[in-house]
Amino acid sequence: MAKKQVGAKKPERYELGRVHDRITFLYLEHAKLNRRDSAIQVLDDRGIVYVPAAMLSVLMLGPGVDVTHRAMELIGEAGLGVVWVGEQGVRQYAYGRPLNHSSTLLVAQAKLVSNQRSRVKVAREMYQMRFPDDDVSQLTMQQLRGKEGARVRQVYLDQSLKTGVAWSRRDYNPDNFESGTPINKALTAAHQALYGLSYSVISALGASPGLGFVHTGHDLSFVYDFADLYKAEFSIPVAFSVTEKYGDDSDIGSKVRLAMRDVFVESKLLVRMVKDLKALLGISEDDSEVDMVSLWDDRLGLQKFGVQYHELQKEDSR
Repeated sequence: MAKKQVGAKKPERYELGRVHDRITFLYLEHAKLNRRDSAIQVLDDRGIVYVPAAMLSVLMLGPGVDVTHRAMELIGEAGLGVVWVGEQGVRQYAYGRPLNHSSTLLVAQAKLVSNQRSRVKVAREMYQMRFPDDDVSQLTMQQLRGKEGARVRQVYLDQSLKTGVAWSRRDYNPDNFESGTPINKALTAAHQALYGLSYSVISALGASPGLGFVHTGHDLSFVYDFADLYKAEFSIPVAFSVTEKYGDDSDIGSKVRLAMRDVFVESKLLVRMVKDLKALLGISEDDSEVDMVSLWDDRLGLQKFGVQYHELQKEDSR
C-alpha cells in the first residue's frame, strides 16, 4: 500500500522562482520557524506571519531563532539560501544548499582560479568594472589594490561631505557591534546585507563562495570579491544616508538592513548580480542551468550516467 504524502507536494525545479526573480533577503531573530504548506511560518512575540519560501533568495537567521525539521525541509526544496549569522548579521556561521544543481559555474570558477594567467585576467575584469573609464589591463595586482584603495577612501569622503556625517576611518570590532560609532555600525550592517545577497547569488547558481580571485584563504573569499563590486554604489551610500537620518539610534542596524533591502529591490541588483557573475566566469545563460550528471573519462570525454557499463563490456567481449 502506497504511503500517503503529508503536506504540500515537493515542487519541481521549473516551478521554483529563478534567482533573479526572487526577493533579496529576510533577516530574522528571536523567532520560531515552522512549515505551513509551501510557506515558512514565523512566530515571535508580535504574532505569526507566513513567508513564501520560493520567493526568497536568502534567509539570514540571527540569535534566538529555532527552526523545525519541517521548515528546513521546505527551505531545501525551495532552493532558499540560508545563512546562520550572529547578532546584527555581523558573523556568519553556516549556510545551506544552492538552488542550481549544475556544477557548470563551479567547474569554470575552479579552472579560472587555478591558473595564474586566467586568475589575474578575472581579477582585472573585476577592477575594470569599478573603473569603466580607465584601462587597467596592464596594471599589476599591487597597482590595482592601490588604485582601489584610493577610490574607496574618496567614496567615504564624498559621502561624508554629502551627508554631513563625520568620517575619520573604518573601525569596528566584529565581536562587539555596539562598540562602534554610528557610521561604523551602519557600514557593518550594510556590508553584511550585501555579503548575504552576494552569497545567495553565488551559492544559488552553484559557484563556490570560497574560490576567490582577489581575496584568498577564506571560505567566503569570493563573496568578498563579488560584494566589493557594489559597495561604493550601494552599501556605503546607504550607511551614510541612514546615519544622517537616525544618528545615534540604538536600532541603526535594523534600519540599515531595511534600507538596503529597499535599494536592492529598486535597483534590481539581484538581476544585475546574476548577469555579472556569469559574465565573469564566462558562462552563458543557458549553460549554467543544465541539470545533468555525467561520468568523466580522460579519453572519451563525458559519458552517460546511469548506464550499466559492465553489461556493455560483456556484450563487447562476445
